[in-house]
Amino acid sequence: MLIDAFLTYIRCELNYSAYTVSSYRTDLIQWADYATGGKRDELRPMDVTTSDLRAWLAKEAESGAGSRTLRRKVQSLRAFFKFLMARHGLKSNPAADIPSIKCPAALPTFIRPEETRHILDEQIDNDNFQAVRDRLMLMMLYSTGMRSAEAVSLLDADVNLSRGELKVLGKRNKERIIPFGEELAQMITEYRHLRDTTAGYRPERFFTRPDGQPIYRTLLYRCVHRDLQNGGAHAAKLSPHVMRHSFATDMLNNGAELTSVQQLLGHQSLMTTQVYTHITYRELKQNYQLAHPRALKKEDNHGSKNSSNPL
Repeated sequence: MLIDAFLTYIRCELNYSAYTVSSYRTDLIQWADYATGGKRDELRPMDVTTSDLRAWLAKEAESGAGSRTLRRKVQSLRAFFKFLMARHGLKSNPAADIPSIKCPAALPTFIRPEETRHILDEQIDNDNFQAVRDRLMLMMLYSTGMRSAEAVSLLDADVNLSRGELKVLGKRNKERIIPFGEELAQMITEYRHLRDTTAGYRPERFFTRPDGQPIYRTLLYRCVHRDLQNGGAHAAKLSPHVMRHSFATDMLNNGAELTSVQQLLGHQSLMTTQVYTHITYRELKQNYQLAHPRALKKEDNHGSKNSSNPL
């Protein structure tokens, strides 16, 4: 099927991440099922029109798909038909005339530093492998800003204690080096000893289950969500990615340069990193309004606002 050929192309030749490939696959399979009434093998993408695609997107919107989901579906369709033009002689891209769907600007969710400090300083059983591993996962996400996929695929050989740095494989298979401090280094040392003792050997992957087998993204999410929830974190989302947002926000709030945070996060564009400056400005404005004696209008003894009119 042409969809399979396209997915192989973006995975092997364009080096798209596993997450992106999975998302595109879901979108295209959903569209193919709609277009063929569930008979995917009968799909004839070379005959598809823009109207056909609009009809499917309208149905998805009526079914409750949000703007971000619809935007990605349009991107999936465009990329698929662009592939057909390049490799299979399609004359024009029927998805090209579908305008990009605007998404509401949303600031990243983050956890306040005092809450993060409380959660990471909470006592755990240092002889319990899973407790030590889960605490280290949380600490490493917050200390390095790495993505969940990067933490899951992190190799043991890429964590260098003597240099105080680790090497991660980010989006589009781009490598970057992230430094870390003494506290994290000590936690890594203790974790490695407990991990290797519990598994009976030194695993290739850094984060593992008790038997030495690699962790997976669902496990990482579940452990981080549980620890943040039990620690009383107040945030709309409690996920590994929230720790990445918290890392960036706290770095900027404590004086880090924007370009440095960009490099640590592995952002290709500085504009992607700039969203965190909006968070820091929002925090600054709130602190000003709370602290400055003239920031807010005061009430007089009768409960009414003081008038700016001196008469």
